[in-house]
Amino acid sequence: MVEHDALGATREAYDDAAPTYARLFRDELRDRPLDRAILGAFAEAVRAGGGGRVADLGCGPGHVTAHLAGLGLAVFGIDASPVMIELARQAHPDLRFDVGSMAALDIPDDALGGVLSRWSVIHLPPRELPAVLAEFHRVLAPGGHLLIGFSATDGPSRPTQVFDHAVAPAHRWWPDHLAALLRESGLAEVGRMVREPQPADRRQFREVQLLARKAGAAAGAV
Repeated sequence: MVEHDALGATREAYDDAAPTYARLFRDELRDRPLDRAILGAFAEAVRAGGGGRVADLGCGPGHVTAHLAGLGLAVFGIDASPVMIELARQAHPDLRFDVGSMAALDIPDDALGGVLSRWSVIHLPPRELPAVLAEFHRVLAPGGHLLIGFSATDGPSRPTQVFDHAVAPAHRWWPDHLAALLRESGLAEVGRMVREPQPADRRQFREVQLLARKAGAAAGAV
């Protein structure tokens, strides 16, 4: 079977950039209180929904996975880049990290209390996002939560927009458009956090993090 071109190109790009990426981003949450706040809200929502395991999809070198573990979640990381996964294992040997694809997760149905997708769907061709959101829905238990992060387009007239990402080709999304795709996949928006670009930011894009919930009553810890 021929590997999907976009996935293969993204994997190779992140393999090459992994050491630099890990060095630049390992302490990123230290100076981002809003990000820490939404991750804390996500952790609280997972616990309130019955707990269970949490997957950090597109975990990179594992710094956010470790942060969630510090908040008391039973979290593990998955990334398409084998080099990223090796760096994550070295930095956080007490946590589990696996190579895998968001589009075909080796996780049973209804198995997770939470899914984190932090700036990982931006590398998907827009036509493929609905199928990946459906995969997120599949692995979440009823009442489970998804926190998804991305950069916003310039306005509602542009549902998606290509931008020059430093590592691999990427897309921005208009928040209401992505929220509608979440609803279509069975994930209802609970809330969102919007961070306006700051002067020191590498890219002057509005950052959005949407918290969504899978319908149904929580069945307890997985």
